Amino acid sequence: MTNPTLATYLLRDGAGVPLVLLHGFPLDHRMWVAMVDELPQGPRVIAVDLPGHGHSDLGQLPASLDATADLVHATLREQGEGNAVVVGLSMGGYVALAMAERHPGFVRGLGLVDTKSTADDDAARDGRLRVAAAVEATQTLDAVMGMPAKLLGPTSELERRSLYPTVYAWIRSQGLSGVAWAQRAMAARPDRTDVLRSFGGPVAVVVGAEDQVTTVDDARHMAGAARDATLAVVPNAAHLSAVEEPAAVARAVADLHARVR
Repeated sequence: MTNPTLATYLLRDGAGVPLVLLHGFPLDHRMWVAMVDELPQGPRVIAVDLPGHGHSDLGQLPASLDATADLVHATLREQGEGNAVVVGLSMGGYVALAMAERHPGFVRGLGLVDTKSTADDDAARDGRLRVAAAVEATQTLDAVMGMPAKLLGPTSELERRSLYPTVYAWIRSQGLSGVAWAQRAMAARPDRTDVLRSFGGPVAVVVGAEDQVTTVDDARHMAGAARDATLAVVPNAAHLSAVEEPAAVARAVADLHARVR
């Protein structure tokens, strides 16, 4: 079986250990652009469209975040990258943790933004599978078009209304098969808290103070499990903190990169 092709984007050129950014669901690399604009000069910044999202193929890839982690790693190695600081938001964080487990020599530092290390409970897993089935049955994205209300927080609702049409447009541009695939892949993921306990590099945990999807308690759980972790709680942001408060997230990511030796 031929692996699908992943689209990658050089968002900024630079030197040293590169920074790799993995987006959330159901979005693509565009969610990182504002954050990258806030980063100080330094490393090369590469964003990846995960399978079935943005301009990346899905092919016959199994609905597995392990397979996704292997594919991201293989893609970056083919492009000549020997290691990287890997930062993921939400679904991207799940993939980053899988990369740290499966390719520990590649991941020099780990950024976990609005994500969690635990598996879904039964209710959350069943909800994901229902969404996947609904997308396929209706051949529409109606089942996920209400997500901006969950992803963006009350501060954004009051002060950043322009983000809503942007996030809607990002979601609307995703493929049906990729959305259903991602829900099944996330539903099947295991608890990876032990990965944090064994990971040898620095970890940055970032969470929006208003995040009700992956909460501050989830973030504290991860930071407490890691050997060398910082925790940044971003005021006035929810589950898309890198979109809502890009400068604050950029500071946390830059600090993580500076801690890599």
